[in-house]
This record gives sequence, structure tokens and C-alpha cells, in this order.
Amino acid sequence: MRGASGVWGAVRPHAVRLVAAGVAGAAAELCGLGLIAAAAWLIARASQRPELGALSVAIVAVRGFALAKGSLRYVERLAGHDAALRALAELRGRVFDALAAAGPGARRVRDGDALTRMVSDVDAVQDLLLRCVLPVAAGVVCGAAGVAVCALVEASAAVVLGVGLLVAGVVLPVVAAVAGGRAAVRMAEGRQVLAVRSLDVLEGARDLAMFGASGRFAERARDAVRGLERAERSAARVSAAVSAAGFVVQGVTVAGVAWAGLRAGVDEVGAAVVALTALVAVESVLPLAGAAQRLREVAPAVRRVGAVLAAPPAPCPARPVAVPGGPLGVELLGVRVAYGEGVALDGVDVRVERGRRVAVVGASGAGKSTLLAAVSGDVPVASGAVLLGGRDVGGFAPGDVRAAVRGLAQDAHVFAASVRANVLLARPDADEARLWAAAERARFAEVVRELPDGWDTVVGAGGRGLSGGQRQRLLLARALLADPPVLVLDEPTEGLDPVAADAVTRELLEAPGGGTLLLVTHRLAALGAADEVVVLDRGRVVQRGRHEELLAVPGAYRDLWEAELLAARAAA
Repeated sequence: MRGASGVWGAVRPHAVRLVAAGVAGAAAELCGLGLIAAAAWLIARASQRPELGALSVAIVAVRGFALAKGSLRYVERLAGHDAALRALAELRGRVFDALAAAGPGARRVRDGDALTRMVSDVDAVQDLLLRCVLPVAAGVVCGAAGVAVCALVEASAAVVLGVGLLVAGVVLPVVAAVAGGRAAVRMAEGRQVLAVRSLDVLEGARDLAMFGASGRFAERARDAVRGLERAERSAARVSAAVSAAGFVVQGVTVAGVAWAGLRAGVDEVGAAVVALTALVAVESVLPLAGAAQRLREVAPAVRRVGAVLAAPPAPCPARPVAVPGGPLGVELLGVRVAYGEGVALDGVDVRVERGRRVAVVGASGAGKSTLLAAVSGDVPVASGAVLLGGRDVGGFAPGDVRAAVRGLAQDAHVFAASVRANVLLARPDADEARLWAAAERARFAEVVRELPDGWDTVVGAGGRGLSGGQRQRLLLARALLADPPVLVLDEPTEGLDPVAADAVTRELLEAPGGGTLLLVTHRLAALGAADEVVVLDRGRVVQRGRHEELLAVPGAYRDLWEAELLAARAAA
């Protein structure tokens, strides 16, 4: 499977446990085979009324195989899940390291949906190990043992059993993988469409009601439900047909083995042994059809994880530069950033002295967010240089850049965990006093006090348990708790009412913390507290200076200010 080498690299350290699980599973199947063969011989031989001594070995064998089968099955489950969970832990760490080391030009997982898909992809490796690898190992061993037992009794019966095993263990899995894989693709597509349309209905309920589109979007969601239902019924029909075919193959194989044995002159004891041995041997390979179907389903997930692990890391300097303590100065020297044929930043020259508080403003699409991304090393610079503390960003190790420049991006993610855990992501060792201080500065403390369980309140994935303004304050509290040498904030007050937004912005500029502050905002009312305002237009710096100075001269900044005043008067 293409892309699986990186996945197996995470599994390899735990191969001993996985092999132990496979051996235990195969041994359990062999004990089941031995149990049936011994029981068949015992029952058939007992019908001939021999002396009890002739049956004692078989009686002990039946008891021994029965006890061993249950014990070995438990060992298989224990060792298999232990190996799978350890491998998942190893794989999660490797995937995180790969994403963290990815260069700015590489494809990276950023939004919540992509992050959720990546988590699901990693978890799919567990099914690969437990529902695909281990059943195949056990089925192959038990099938081979069944053929060997039948061959000891009658060679022709072993040939018939071999044919039945090939049909049940090879042909049916191929059919299940092809037909079931198509059904699985349709189900995956149906679930994706349903998820998107459900979110449209649930999260956009107010907007849809305002425009009178609730009924239309609800009907689209119902169409997605019906489509997914059809796909699931199709998958269920495939599974049912494969299962039914497996039982038919099993029955025909048992009948054929018994017929071959009797035709060759085997007595009734031998016929019973080969027939019931064939029954168990074929039954041990029937799960291979389900394993093949599940393999087809998890293969894309394994390929995606493998692609992440195989992506080359960002080039690191031969001698990583340590991040100095305290705030860092930031310089952009002739920086140009291009996206395809479009230019986001075009020859930008900006110098921010250490500890200064600078606001970056401009119309939508002016390049404000791109400027912050260039400072944090999240986008490649086509030309020019970005300096932190006088050193080129390229001279820092990727981890050092992330330690030096942190903040709040527009696509920041809220995890399905407690409020405390989401904020402490920025600084896990922060004490209660620092936590509350960051919350107070972000105007998030009042939200925490109103939540049912306070800091321990669990929010849904993406922060669905919070309003838009509460979610934004949580993210801002997280950024402020980090208090890095360079703090970059991209629209930190989005979702707040204008009065609260201006109050938070003013407090950020008056007391930003211990680092240099770069703040992107579309609200200008509170920027009198900024040390400097940089105005961008179409990727270029067109004005810079203090708030009062920029208002005193005609230009882009005064145009933005007058537009804000007009919007405020219209709202009033």
C-alpha cells in the first residue's frame, strides 16, 4: 500500500507485541480446530461403544483444547489492543512532529475539519491492525492446519478443502473489497455531504431564517440523509451477500469433503473428523472477506497519514539559533509574498523595535494577515527578508520560530475539551493566577464565571458550545497566556460588539505583555494607544505613523476612519 511505510515505521517498535497477538490468535484458532476434530472423533468413536480407556486421551484433549482456546483468545485481545494502542500513540507523535516540521510551502493541516480528518485517519490504523492484519494471520494458519489434518485422513478430502479455502479466503475477499469498496466510497461521500449540509442548517440557522432559506436548506439536508441511507443499504446488501456466499461455500465444502472421504472408503469416524475439520477451517477464513472490505475503507486514510509522514521537513539551519529572552524586534525588508499569479505583499519594508505596539490596518485583501504569516514563518517569502531580533527567520529552527512568534490567527482551533485545557495549550505549566490574569485581559473571565462548570466546562469540537464572541475571547486568552517574545494577533476582537471590541483593543495596546505586539484590526477607534499604525493597500505600505498624525492628513487611513464613523452613525 503506497504511503504505508511511514505508518509501519510507527508500528515496528511494537512488532513483538503484534506478533505475540498474531501467534496467540493463530493458536486459538488451532485449538478450536483441534477441539472440533477431537470432539468429532470422540463422538463418532463413542458411538461404537469401545472401552473407556480408548476414549480417555480424546476426552482430555477436548477439555484441554476448550480451556486453551478461551485463554489464548484473551491473550490475543490483550496483546493485540496493547500493540495497537501503543502504535497509535507512537503514530500520533510522529504525525504531530511531521506537521510541526513542515515547511511553510508544504501542505499543512490547519483548519478544524482537516484536523478532525487527520485524527480519524490516524485512528483508522487501529482497524488496520486489529481487523485486517490479525484475522489474516489466524485464518491462514488455521486453514493450513485444516488441510494438514484432512490430508492425514484422506488426500482427496484435503484437495476439496483446499479449493473451498481458496474460494472463501481469496475469491470472496476480492469480491468484498471491490464491491464493498465502492459502497464505502459512496458512504464516505454521503457522510461528508450530510455533515456540510447539517452544519449549514445548524450553525447558519439565524442567517437562513433571515433570508427565508431555512426550508430549502433543510430539504437539502434531508436529501443528503436519503442519499446516505441509500449508500448504507447498498453496503449492507454487499455485506449480506458476501456473508451468505461464505456460508454457502462453507456448507458445500463440508459436504464435498465428507463425500470425498466416504467415496475413498474412509470409515464413519474419519468422515466425521474431516467434515467437522473442514467446517472449522473454512469458518476461520470467512472473516477475511470483512477484513478485505475494511482494508479497502482504511487504505485511503493510511495513504494520507503516510503522505504526511513522508513530506520533507522544512530545511533547518546547520546551527540552530537559540531564541533570546525578552521581546524581539521585527523587520521586514523588501518582503514579497505571492500566491500563484497574485501578489499579497509587494516590497514591504516595516521595522518594529523590540517591545513596541504596532497596529496593521487596511481594507480587506490588503495583505494584513499575510504580513503576520510572513513574520511567523507560516508563508514562504518570494524575495526580501524577515528578521527577528536582527536574525533572518531562515536562520532559526522551525520550533524556535514558533516559540518566538505566537498569537491568534483567524483559523485558530478550539478542541473538544474543557475550557481550561484549551487555554492551557499555550502554556501547560501556567498556574491559576496566570490563567485568570490572561482571562481578565481578554475579557474572558466573566464568561468563565457564567459557564456551568467554570474552567472545567467542556466545549464541543470547534468551540460549538460557545458563542462566536466567547470563542474569540477564549482564543485571545490563550494567545495572551503564551506571552511570547513576539505576539501577533489577527482580528482578536472579531465577534465582539463594538464597545467591547474597542475596550479589548485599547487594553491590548496599553498593556500587551512582555513581548513585541503586531495587531491586525479593522477597528480604528482604539488605535490612539498604539505606538505606530501601519496602513497597507494592495500589498504595499502606503502610510505609517501615530493615529493622530494619520488622521491629520488626507489618505487611506483617514478614509478608513471616516467609513467607520459613517457605519457607527448608521447603526445608531
